[in-house]
Amino acid sequence: MSEKKGINTTELTLLIVGSTIGSGVFGITSDLATAAAPGPAILAWIIVGIGVLTLVLSLNNLSQKRPDLNSGIFSYAGAAFGPLGEFVSGWAYWLSAWLGNIAFATITMSALGTFFPKAFENGQNLVSIIVAIILTWVLTFLVNRGIESAAFINSIGTICKIIPLIVFVICVIIAFKAKMFTADFWGNVAQNVHGLKQTSLFDQVRSSIIVMMWLFVGVEGASVLSSRAQTRKDAEHASILGLASLLTIYVIVSILPYGVMTRSQLAAGGQPALGAIMQHLVGSWGAALISIGLIISVLVSWLSWTMLPAESLMLMADDQTLPTSWGKLNKKKAPTQALIITGVLQSIFLFTLLFTNYAYNFAYTLCTAAILICYLLVGIYQMEYSGQNHEWGQFVIGLITALFELMAMILSGWKQVMVVSIGFIPGFIFYLQACKEFKHVVTVKEKIAMILIVIFAIVSLVLIGNGTIAINN
Repeated sequence: MSEKKGINTTELTLLIVGSTIGSGVFGITSDLATAAAPGPAILAWIIVGIGVLTLVLSLNNLSQKRPDLNSGIFSYAGAAFGPLGEFVSGWAYWLSAWLGNIAFATITMSALGTFFPKAFENGQNLVSIIVAIILTWVLTFLVNRGIESAAFINSIGTICKIIPLIVFVICVIIAFKAKMFTADFWGNVAQNVHGLKQTSLFDQVRSSIIVMMWLFVGVEGASVLSSRAQTRKDAEHASILGLASLLTIYVIVSILPYGVMTRSQLAAGGQPALGAIMQHLVGSWGAALISIGLIISVLVSWLSWTMLPAESLMLMADDQTLPTSWGKLNKKKAPTQALIITGVLQSIFLFTLLFTNYAYNFAYTLCTAAILICYLLVGIYQMEYSGQNHEWGQFVIGLITALFELMAMILSGWKQVMVVSIGFIPGFIFYLQACKEFKHVVTVKEKIAMILIVIFAIVSLVLIGNGTIAINN
């Protein structure tokens, strides 16, 4: 592919913002108010901001120091742990990406239900599933026509969906009351309304981190698509610009509403939460604007995340951790088979929406748990590479990244990580096929690692069976 046809810095930045800002930002005020008062929420933002920043800095450093590793976060895991490490990272990323699409499908159908309640109900009926499957294949067809053309559409859509957020911020700033914002700044006042109760500062920060992690899934998008950028520098610049944009948007949207409604009112706002706030501030037109923005936002993110899982399978096949057929490109330079495989699995999984009461939460928590595995492996390799080259400043950045991702896995999703491990069982079959095709001898360490993961998955199935891990609520 010629340099002129690659994705430039602006498109990559918008891709990161577009793929990361999805449904979460439109519902964060309710989820965050349920978790914490403004003071603990701000502390959580500082912690999450530092953790995500070190991740981006690690990705940029490794991109610059190891330009030979063209598969981004997957190849970093491979450099640290060998072919199996790359497979685990890539497979987890792929699981994360298409599980994120299930979350997008669920929230889109719920949003459509506000306009067509009889047809879509709560977004989890048979009509919703059929429409979601149709949308899945329409977006798959679009991406199959060419990654770069889809990225251009994403750029346009991202600009469109930010407009409702700008209107929301302006309205909140105008209505902001400092006394309301500081009335219960640290959550010291017990609030039994709408299920809120007094909790410790630690618990509030921990619960806030759980809410915030979902919002940053996709921030690594420039690294995944770096091979299609005009230059590697474009990918590095886009990642920093994208993160700065995201942090600014998220902090403003999630914190300022504490100054226009009480914490109890915010927690009870329903979804989309920003719509409830706009309804309170300016009336029904504001709520309608947010609902439209949510639909556009999710559809654009859904498009981006249709690109990312297919791209990850292609890169894994190129690095010989999946069979060659998974990475074959069509005339438009899109991985058709990878897109079809992902589309089929998404279509099948969508029917699980009939059996869980909180399909959106279930899907996005699994998505977040899977991506944390990839991020953790990036931090570990950043430490390994920097230590070998005596770059101790970069080593510290990698250490913070690894500790933060491990903390997030423990605090916000250990049960979800266990559920995700089940997805590796069929994955190992394809990995072994690739090993046979490329004549890679599976080492004793790799066999032990796969056995341990399979045991972990079996334990997860047992815990699901006895109700310890609930998937229907």
